[in-house]
Amino acid sequence: MFQPVSLFVGLRYSRAAKGNAFISFISFFSIAGIALGLMSLITVSSVMNGFEQTLKAAMLDLIPHVQIKESEQLDQTKLKAIEDHPLVKQVSPYVTSDVILQTNQDLVGVQLQGLFEGYESVLDDAIRGGSLTRLHKHKYQIALSRYLANKLGVSIGQQIRIIMPEYTTYTPLGRTPTQRLFTVAAIYDAQSEADTYLAFADGKSLQRLMRKKPEQYDLNIQLFDAFNLPDFYQQAGHLLQGFDTQDWQTQQGTLFAAVAMEKRIMSLLLGLIVIVAVFNIISALSMMVSEKQGEVAILQTLGFTPQMIAKVFMAQGMYNGIFGTILGIFGGLLLSNYINEALHLAGLQLLGGAELPVKIEQTELMIMAMGSILLSFLATLYPAKRASSVLPAEVLRYE
Repeated sequence: MFQPVSLFVGLRYSRAAKGNAFISFISFFSIAGIALGLMSLITVSSVMNGFEQTLKAAMLDLIPHVQIKESEQLDQTKLKAIEDHPLVKQVSPYVTSDVILQTNQDLVGVQLQGLFEGYESVLDDAIRGGSLTRLHKHKYQIALSRYLANKLGVSIGQQIRIIMPEYTTYTPLGRTPTQRLFTVAAIYDAQSEADTYLAFADGKSLQRLMRKKPEQYDLNIQLFDAFNLPDFYQQAGHLLQGFDTQDWQTQQGTLFAAVAMEKRIMSLLLGLIVIVAVFNIISALSMMVSEKQGEVAILQTLGFTPQMIAKVFMAQGMYNGIFGTILGIFGGLLLSNYINEALHLAGLQLLGGAELPVKIEQTELMIMAMGSILLSFLATLYPAKRASSVLPAEVLRYE
């Protein structure tokens, strides 16, 4: 026997429960329910995290996380402080305009962004044809997404007409929108909704077309993590006071809020599986208390206090909860890491042969595990209280 004695007796009762078929059945389902609930919760949360991460990389990295307008009024001291901020990845010039792309095949409205040479661009990893070097080395070059190139029927080296409704010129026919032929220098594929409305040109060429001076541009502040935007505003908000700013939440905030809400709802629904399994712990322990009343009374006559009796049944319930939690975490990690292989084995395939993205968050994993153990602990309180209130004289009167 080892100390504490309550834990020893509780673990003995956990193994002894297998002698009663019905109690053993309830205990098995409590363990299995917790394990299956946690496994499902971890798998779904990991897939949702991966989906959210993919969206963030494909969409948010292509647009400014924070945009400062009329940046020429920003003094160098503040600019240096923003660049050196630990949450800031890069500060770069930013120009953009809503334009119409026109070819003989079709025309489509897009947002045309300017890329400036010497600054890191996420577009580098998404290029599928051509190069960004040509975009900067030659005037009036454009980078289109694969979607837009197919829609407009153009390829590398072909020309496309850019019409800018916001800027006009006077001609013998009257006031007409500014327009210019651009050559397709690169084709990218970000695999996101941004492919349908974003095109890129050399920043200097776009400035000339917009009749802006070289020093007239907005500032694009890219954070290491776009979701750290509230922390950035809290820590560096004083540096932005007096300036007109715009952030990614204005354009894509609704989409990511919907993804976050869907993730919470799914977690809540799957968490109910764990809660139902916890009720099985209450049922199994309550029946165990009724069956073991004689033994509880004998333990009390041997010197067990009511608190020690309560700990015996709490240890038994926690055994089921911890064992189920360990199985659930192991199964959840295994299924999350091999979810795509499991889908292939089941004969299921996503549209276009795509694979489910997976990202396992250690913090969420710890919260799920601790929440499962906490619920298991709470489930032991009522049966343990019943067991501690057993009166030896009443139970042993007719023994």
